[in-house]
Amino acid sequence: MTDPDLQTNYDALSPDTVIQAVESLGLLSDARLLALNSYENRVYQVGIDEAEPVIVKFYRPQRWSDAAIEEEHRYALDLEAHELPAVPPMQFQGATLHRFGGYRFALFRRQGGQAPEQDDFDQLLWLGRLLGRMHNVGGTRLFQSRPSLSVERLVTEPAAFLLESAFMPEHLKPRYRQLVDAFAREFQHRFDSVTPRWIRCHGDCHIGNILWHRETGPWFVDFDDCQNAPAVQDLWMLLAGHRQEQIAQFSELLEGYEEFNDFDRRELQLIEPLRTMRMVHYAGWLARRWDDPAFPTHFTWFNTDHYWQNHLATLEEQYQLLDAEPFRLY
Repeated sequence: MTDPDLQTNYDALSPDTVIQAVESLGLLSDARLLALNSYENRVYQVGIDEAEPVIVKFYRPQRWSDAAIEEEHRYALDLEAHELPAVPPMQFQGATLHRFGGYRFALFRRQGGQAPEQDDFDQLLWLGRLLGRMHNVGGTRLFQSRPSLSVERLVTEPAAFLLESAFMPEHLKPRYRQLVDAFAREFQHRFDSVTPRWIRCHGDCHIGNILWHRETGPWFVDFDDCQNAPAVQDLWMLLAGHRQEQIAQFSELLEGYEEFNDFDRRELQLIEPLRTMRMVHYAGWLARRWDDPAFPTHFTWFNTDHYWQNHLATLEEQYQLLDAEPFRLY
């Protein structure tokens, strides 16, 4: 559990507090502050006098234990030690997790770049190679303090929260309950039959968490959701477009991946379940965070009848896809 004296929200996280937190580690800020796009945590670029700016992440209060955050940090440092392009937290006197004003925070070097192109097969091949190497490192041991991917955590729990809340219109709840119950049974059956190997994964490996630099290539950032999961969890989120486009993309990723690591083709059966699990979890995540003022401000479309009707329609489509043949790779 987290320390009882930590803040329970971000109300006291003022610009002065952000700068003072950074300076508490011995750095001198030039008072330039830029809020970056992050909702689960609060992330800022802070200017440093006569030096490159740093990125400071203030972890959402009460979300992770200290041990879980430190395990995240060790994973990123482990990847860096194996010469992989991960951006780990900076160390100050051997520590990566720090406290100021009741908040826990970490500093990172600023990494330039832009999101990779999902239809660029050269980039996909490169990413596949790196993920194969990353999973070699991730497979050496499992997380002990961080969560494992599960149907319970990503479907059953968020769905129960939504059904008990007032977010979803009452007339949609019976069909939603039927769908998530069917999903939970089918997904657990899939995992039990595939019996995938569990490894340490990035966990949230979409293109927004990869920065492609024109000279050095891709850099993996934001390991906040790293978890024990099957290897396919770090591959499927890099796919986009219609089914045939996704099959072509996955084939290219896998060509690079298998230069450095083995991939169990049975995990292809988990792609649509994992996609659906993310959809259910995302709706529950938004609902659970609605008391945070940033969420009603930036997610204005949530908590409307239109959103819930579309959400249910999308889940209906996903239910039909469960009977489709798994990806047949090139």
